[in-house]
Amino acid sequence: MLFNSYTFLFLFLPISVIGYALTCRSKGRPARVAGAWLVACSVVYYGWRDPSYVLLLAGSVVVSYGIGRSAHACSRPRRKRRLIAFGVVLNVVVLGVFKYADFAVANVNAIAGSQLTLPGIVLPIGISFFTFQQIAYLVDIGRGDVERYRFVDYCLFVSFFPQLIAGPIVHHGEVIPQFGSLDSGLRARSLAVGLSVFVIGLFKKVVVADYVVFDPAPVFDVAAVEGTVTFAEAWLATTAYSLRVYFDFSGYSDMAIGIACVFGIRLPINFASPYKARNVVEFWRRWHMTLSRFLREYLYIPLGGNRKGATRRHVNLMVTMLLGGLWHGAGWNFMVWGGLHGLYLILTHAWLAWRRSRPSTPLLPDPIQRAASVVFTCLAVAVAWVFFRAPDLGAAWQITRALFGLNGVDLTTTISARRLVALLCLLGAVWFLPNTQQIMARGLPKAPWEPDADAPTVASWWQWRPTAPWALGFAALSVLVLMFLSDVSEFIYYQF
Repeated sequence: MLFNSYTFLFLFLPISVIGYALTCRSKGRPARVAGAWLVACSVVYYGWRDPSYVLLLAGSVVVSYGIGRSAHACSRPRRKRRLIAFGVVLNVVVLGVFKYADFAVANVNAIAGSQLTLPGIVLPIGISFFTFQQIAYLVDIGRGDVERYRFVDYCLFVSFFPQLIAGPIVHHGEVIPQFGSLDSGLRARSLAVGLSVFVIGLFKKVVVADYVVFDPAPVFDVAAVEGTVTFAEAWLATTAYSLRVYFDFSGYSDMAIGIACVFGIRLPINFASPYKARNVVEFWRRWHMTLSRFLREYLYIPLGGNRKGATRRHVNLMVTMLLGGLWHGAGWNFMVWGGLHGLYLILTHAWLAWRRSRPSTPLLPDPIQRAASVVFTCLAVAVAWVFFRAPDLGAAWQITRALFGLNGVDLTTTISARRLVALLCLLGAVWFLPNTQQIMARGLPKAPWEPDADAPTVASWWQWRPTAPWALGFAALSVLVLMFLSDVSEFIYYQF
């Protein structure tokens, strides 16, 4: 069930909200009853497309929670470490079987010349996200950073439907403490803020990503079949995909935060104008922020981080990004994408270290240097997106060749002038307009665990207020979105 579907908007979400409001008025322990209702809604949401995978989610939750409880109760450190290691390995194995079995068998056949049959396992949606959340929970138990949670709270932490399918990857310490206030019911301000954020996200997905940005698939398909594309078409298709994945993922992140806010739950910000980043290090502090945090805290730092010298840090960065790329998809193109970002990070750290060792005289005037850094970072990220989007390495290589003019600099294209203007306008929007959390800063203030990415220092006229004009504006925006809600398309991050 997609957030941008009629079923979700006009059936599932209203029933979930009404049921939540009613359970909050129940006698006894309304917070637990409300939590149980949201768990039930999440199970229905997850099983809407394929009910069989509800068993996988339920089994994963029960087993991980049971291992966590046993580790909590264990007084022997060695046995506790073994329990935690078993739980982590079990989650990794489940993820590996469902996500990488076909990829592994195909590579064995290619290397050994064998004829092993591909398992043909269908990837359950959201498995990468709820697996990582539970791995973090188990690791934190080993570190002594976890309280004993009630089972219903743990179930809601893992399965909460706004973030279950495509993130953000929430941390137990951020959301579970909020579940104690579920008995407060619907609040007018939370409802207004949540629906406003949701409508902004829905607009980004339905109108911008799916309609305004043209579909670059034909160019990538030509590269996969015929092998050659022109310089102009390669750059236009790459720019279009860079903007499409930007608004698609940004829209989903907004919708997840907005829906959670309706129920009084604050999810972490997952997207903070990444195309405004001045280098790739900053890009990963702004793009898929909760994944970056997970990779840093549960992979990069345990590998040694930057504590063992520059060379070891570079190795750790590359390993982290290669595995991050593989997390996104079972394919060599995702590995190359991750490897490119690993290389970008290594070069960025080396450049910053060199600049710190030089006199502080700027290379260029600060505004020009800042703009050049943003543009150069966007170009590097766009080149990497080719490998993320292309159906295989061959097609990615052909697009990359065209980007660098190795097939000649042919500026002819069949893409209309209207679409070219749309791309330019959207580039201006991502570089110069405020993002959702800046617009909604009055109603969605920064949470204690969130960085100060682009936090406005003073109130501005363009920031949201709980007033009639803003309500009318969002009502008009909702009508506009519904006018475009004809072809329901999946979110790009659903495949992960």
